[in-house]
Amino acid sequence: MVVVSVLGGLLGGMGGFVLADRLDASAEQGTSAPPAVEDPAQDAPEASSPPPPAQADGTVSGLSQAVLPSVALISIGEDGELGLGSGFVVREDGYLLTNHHVVAVAGEEDAIVVELPGEDPMTAELVGSDPAYDIAVLRVDRTDLRPLAFAEADTVRVGQTVVAVGAPLGLDSTVTSGIVSAKDRPVVAGDTQESTSYISAIQTDAAINPGNSGGPLLDLSGRVVGVNSAIAQVPQAAGFGGPSGSIGLGFAVPAEQADRTATQLIETGTSEYPVMGVLVDLTYTGDGARVREEAAGEEPPVVPGGPADLAGIRPGDVILSVDGTEIRDSQHLIVVLRSYAVGDTVELEIRDGDDGSRTVPVTLAGSGG
Repeated sequence: MVVVSVLGGLLGGMGGFVLADRLDASAEQGTSAPPAVEDPAQDAPEASSPPPPAQADGTVSGLSQAVLPSVALISIGEDGELGLGSGFVVREDGYLLTNHHVVAVAGEEDAIVVELPGEDPMTAELVGSDPAYDIAVLRVDRTDLRPLAFAEADTVRVGQTVVAVGAPLGLDSTVTSGIVSAKDRPVVAGDTQESTSYISAIQTDAAINPGNSGGPLLDLSGRVVGVNSAIAQVPQAAGFGGPSGSIGLGFAVPAEQADRTATQLIETGTSEYPVMGVLVDLTYTGDGARVREEAAGEEPPVVPGGPADLAGIRPGDVILSVDGTEIRDSQHLIVVLRSYAVGDTVELEIRDGDDGSRTVPVTLAGSGG
């Protein structure tokens, strides 16, 4: 199995972004899982929010016993030949959440299998997947699963104890612990334009490794605070050898984003992320993010009738901040905007071509994930 290298695995590039390696695992390292065949699609139930596991007692041991029955090993292809990852139950009637990049390797004829601790492997269907937030939803033919609950965003604190559960290198039911090292860490992960995720991530020093992708990061009450998605690694070019495993720099999709995206996928099979309707200038090196002055092909720099256009934003304007958060560059703007929901209104500080600045409200529209 190999780590899927996306943007070099470096910290500190691109104005403080984490260019992270994803955590799925291919079968080249020799870990296997039973094969499966996709089931036909089934209708989604209404959303519900389960309580935290009753057995979670505030200790890592108690938490582990409570949540392990809900965390799965996921394999793609016959005997896991295409890849391995993790996932966890979000609805009792068969829905599990994982990362988009875990299942993205599966073709139409490739098997997806879900294996919960102590149970036989189950065939799974892909309900939907969103590369923008690196979230996917699977469904198995069960009605008696034990779902995990999501934590509220404002309950997550830097320094609090968290526990990562998953199947690193195919070793299912692996539990590691650490703390929340940082919040709102801008992370860019992906190996193509179509699969790149821009995440305002939770950073943790809990040991997570290839195969942990899609597994939960939990607080001690048993609630999911994030979905493990990427790690920073020491680059071979820096003279420190080849790619490593965990170096204490792991990143998770925040629970609020994961829950919102999973709910959309379950209810409609698709998802959306917030946009403001501009093209940004990736060659701009000044402070903030500059709106392109010219069209890119048939795409205008400011979409007519879009949120930015309605707010009076024009080609060449520079976006300096969003709700008081200073914008470092174009990719940082994307990360910050995607931490909001479609329909949210944000205050943008804008500098126009005459170096004057103003603040304008923008209500974010939706784009398909």
